[in-house]
Amino acid sequence: MLYNLLYPLHDKISFLNLFRYITFRASMAALTAFLLSLVFGPMIIRKLKAMKIGEKVIKEDSKRLDDLHNTKCGTPTMGGIFVIIAIVLSTVLWADISNHFIILALLSTVWLGVTGFIDDYLKQVKKKSKGLTVASKLTSQIILGLILGVVLYISPEHSTRLDLPFFKGVSWDIGILYILFVILVLTGTSNAVNLTDGLDGLAVGCVIIVAFTFSILSYVTGNIKFAGYLLIPYIRGSGELTVFCSSILGAGLGFLWFNCYPAAIFMGDVGSLALGGALGIVALLIKKELLLVIVGGIFVIEALSVILQVGTFRLFKKRIFKIAPLHHHFQFMGVPESKVITRFWIVAILLGLLTLVTLKLR
Repeated sequence: MLYNLLYPLHDKISFLNLFRYITFRASMAALTAFLLSLVFGPMIIRKLKAMKIGEKVIKEDSKRLDDLHNTKCGTPTMGGIFVIIAIVLSTVLWADISNHFIILALLSTVWLGVTGFIDDYLKQVKKKSKGLTVASKLTSQIILGLILGVVLYISPEHSTRLDLPFFKGVSWDIGILYILFVILVLTGTSNAVNLTDGLDGLAVGCVIIVAFTFSILSYVTGNIKFAGYLLIPYIRGSGELTVFCSSILGAGLGFLWFNCYPAAIFMGDVGSLALGGALGIVALLIKKELLLVIVGGIFVIEALSVILQVGTFRLFKKRIFKIAPLHHHFQFMGVPESKVITRFWIVAILLGLLTLVTLKLR
């Protein structure tokens, strides 16, 4: 908004030329989102405590897991509310709000945030233990994916080709199947982040790392010189997503301030579904869909651990892991929670670096 209001005046006030630079606005967006999180965080935590909206950690699925997490009972949840507020406000403030990439990214984030909010509200306020049914959540995600898939498919500026990482000029045009692919990416990323959100700071820490990586990828994709040098598709206007990714980074850091071990608040589905979907839509818009598997490797592994655990148990009545998702498996092996979290962050950082390396290894 500031860009739209102030940059047109740069001819009269030279200082306003700063708003021309995405790097400046992205940095300010990150700082703004972080500060907004610090402002709204304590307020929302107090409100949630007053409303007695706390995490029910004892779920009776595993007595050992319940024993490991019994100290977390009653910790306020639904903290994703102030994460979304920070992301939306800082993005609207510093991004070009007429940019269609920004509009799609914000709409997707809010849509999934509302879905998660309804789920949390039913569980925490209405005391419906299961919240939204799995079918209801999937229906919401699929409808969003279908809408975005159709919009991207009919857009003359958006390609339905998938570029293979590490290979120069190797791509696969999937045509109308791209719509189904968009649905798969959005539902997959939002649910994968939701599954990862089981230890203090784990999910949001990994989201921060992925958001930082995507901010770099968005910038080079939207810069014709960098895109040409790196031999990647140039997408006009996509550089503005750098501001959006930086807002996620800043809001994530602000949330981690309260969510780090031992957590004072959990994000709930309202945060995890929204953040996962936000990363998915950015990957789609900048045509780095397959790189999402690498940079979001932690989320992929966590989701796969659940799929493999359920699949092998139903087929062979055996379990691959002591418990799923994977982070709980390591807890059952005796690894302290804080060490599991830190090691997952380290792996996420390494995967982020590997993702950036693919820009040259082509």
